[in-house]
Amino acid sequence: MKRTILLAIAALAMLSCNTDKKQSINEESPKMLVLYYSQTGATRTVANELQAQLGADIEEIVATQPYDGDFQATIQRCQQEKAEGILPEIKPIEADLSQYDVIFLGYPVWFGTYAPPVETFINSADLSGKTIVTFCTFGSGGLKTSTANLKAAQPDANVIEGYGVRNARMAAVPTEVENFLKLNKYIEGEGFVPEYSEAAELTDADKERYEAACGDYPMLHATPTAVATAENDDTCYYLYTAEENGQTLQVKVQQSKAEGSTPEFTEVIR
Repeated sequence: MKRTILLAIAALAMLSCNTDKKQSINEESPKMLVLYYSQTGATRTVANELQAQLGADIEEIVATQPYDGDFQATIQRCQQEKAEGILPEIKPIEADLSQYDVIFLGYPVWFGTYAPPVETFINSADLSGKTIVTFCTFGSGGLKTSTANLKAAQPDANVIEGYGVRNARMAAVPTEVENFLKLNKYIEGEGFVPEYSEAAELTDADKERYEAACGDYPMLHATPTAVATAENDDTCYYLYTAEENGQTLQVKVQQSKAEGSTPEFTEVIR
């Protein structure tokens, strides 16, 4: 009888220990919010994918007066607002930001940086001590520059350059978001990052690949001068050095190893 009582006490102690351990793990897990602005729905697609894979909370930044015109009308409105030194009003954020450790902040890139409604949010929010992971959609690029602008605007936050994707490549979002989250240890698994070779002189095949990937994009007028390469089991990656109006930039291109695939222009880094 005495032995039975002792075993019961030991079992209860182990259960209590395991419960405490589980609570400790949950307490240590960062609470995450996906917060984003989207005009056309592209950034919303990325935000929803992040939320689904992370199991995070999610909220949309909404402009009081929506940018609901076409591409040209949006440009004209932004130019006018910049000339007048005004930012658009946004609806109040419902989430209690103080409760989150990590905020994935998403936006379309306009004029090389985050769209004005996100600037309004950044200028009014206190993100001190929080980890802010950027994600964005764009025509050619802007992840690097917009992240740098966010770091300058919120110097007391831990701002991390996250994930960016061209609007023309939305089909790649689920796979690329998963790889990004694995690479940065937000979900379990091993992510992949290309390890490029030294840049080398262009061959005719390199020039043809660049033209096939980038030739029909009207906003890019860069001439490639060198290329570095990387690959994994599925894809070949190309990092072109290029010149545009006296400026040196980098252009990323990739091509699946699947038969019949064509090269894809993925990003400009300025």
